[in-house]
Amino acid sequence: MQTNEELIAQWRDEPAPLLGILHAFHDRDRYISEDALRDIAVGLRMPLAELFGTVTFYHHFARKPQGQEVPRVCTGPVCRLQGGLEILDTLKSEGATAMACAGRCDDCVPVLKGHHVLTGKHADMLSANPTSLPPPYPGEKEECIFAEIRAPKRNTLEGYQQTGGYEGLTHAISNLTPQEVIETLKESQLAGRGGAGFPTGTKWESVLNAPGQPKTIVCNADEGEPGCFKDRVILDYDPHAIIEGMTLAAYATGATRGFIYLRYEYPETLKTLERALSEAETKGFIGDSILGKHFDFHIFIRRGAGAYVCGEEGSLLNSLEGKHPFPRNRPPYPVTHGFENLPTVVNNVETLAAAAQILKHGAAWYKNLSYGNNQTGTKIISLSGDIQRPGNYEVPFGLPLEKLLYEWAGGPNEDRSIQAITSAGLSGGFIGEKELDITIDEPSFQKVGAMLGAGGIMVFDDTRDMHDVAHNAMEFFAEESCGKCFPCRIGTHRLTELLSEPLHAESKKIISEIGTVMKQTSACGLGTAAPNITESLMRLTT
Repeated sequence: MQTNEELIAQWRDEPAPLLGILHAFHDRDRYISEDALRDIAVGLRMPLAELFGTVTFYHHFARKPQGQEVPRVCTGPVCRLQGGLEILDTLKSEGATAMACAGRCDDCVPVLKGHHVLTGKHADMLSANPTSLPPPYPGEKEECIFAEIRAPKRNTLEGYQQTGGYEGLTHAISNLTPQEVIETLKESQLAGRGGAGFPTGTKWESVLNAPGQPKTIVCNADEGEPGCFKDRVILDYDPHAIIEGMTLAAYATGATRGFIYLRYEYPETLKTLERALSEAETKGFIGDSILGKHFDFHIFIRRGAGAYVCGEEGSLLNSLEGKHPFPRNRPPYPVTHGFENLPTVVNNVETLAAAAQILKHGAAWYKNLSYGNNQTGTKIISLSGDIQRPGNYEVPFGLPLEKLLYEWAGGPNEDRSIQAITSAGLSGGFIGEKELDITIDEPSFQKVGAMLGAGGIMVFDDTRDMHDVAHNAMEFFAEESCGKCFPCRIGTHRLTELLSEPLHAESKKIISEIGTVMKQTSACGLGTAAPNITESLMRLTT
């Protein structure tokens, strides 16, 4: 077994070393001890107090012996209603603790033990389920990201190339200039699929033109938004698509290094990614002299440790740098001052997978996949809750929402009706049954006071207490608030308190005032989105 000094020395000269070191200690000892923290602080020349504050910010770094093996049970908005609370209570004798949504809403209830995920709706029925469920295909419209994802061995290099993988990268490096790659993306109108919706080609162009080296590509695979599990299925079934998308971004921008920031709750996905990176490097698709050209690009995996706010790009970059993962003030933006204060592209998993397909098939093809309404292409919807066929659906923009819910996914369970759904995971708030006559695109969702965002939709039937659902959602936001800005730090807790009682005229007035302040003054999307829960609840119950 390696000594503390040997572990630290192994990682010290690697890019973004702290997360790697912490996970190495966590895996070796099954917790992070006081002695380990002191040695890490000395080895990385960090103040011990700063290191302690950073480590304890993350939910999954155990601080007691054998803590890594203690069961963690998902009690997210869907799983708590599908048996999660009962499983947690049953496993309390093993020291079980609750964890927020673990990104398996299509396969309830996940229980994390060490590096293994078990699933089941009863404690005595938990079983290993190492991979995601394959995405369902209604067979109505051509897909983009999911077009070949169901092919045999698609998550291996052999299977990926048999279905046209790396053709877009080969074409780009052999025939296109970096600016021409960017123009293809700009023509396609691909926008960020993580929720913000910023034009991808414009982002890449900004990094290309920004001064400073080395430039960096970051894949944000820390999908912590409750009700979202689309990135997991892409990474499990199509990891080479992410590698290809990142390498295309590197070629277009001049970047030489990349990071996949993977959420802690996906331990099996880590193994799939590590194998895919090894395959890609062996065949010359990443590494030095890619495809025989003067183009070098290396990709590193860095695991998070359980912090919702790290899905925000500023927090993610601070986490990579070994800092306390607070959001960053903007401007400046990551395109000029990102990782290590240098030009950086931060893209979501879905965005990068789409970019690879666009460079393979062309911008016009991608634009024709949608039904229009000012958005091109497709969106993956993670659909879960009280619905007959939960899963990830790749839908064309402009598809009627009711068509997805009732035709593609089979509608609610027998003798039940849909009372409400959430949008953007939790961040978009609730949409009531009477408002479901909209199409799936950002403008239509905004018309009913919601947002599409990352595309997580949770369904709640007529048996559910929506006030209780809202209270649970606000508890989540209060727990995950990083505490940097007081509107969010105090506001989320105050809203949680107000939701612990029945609403009346005075409490609704206070809720509205708090929400307005939070939206106008919070430092990041958590604080601005949390009030969507209370605002939409009041609309729903009026």
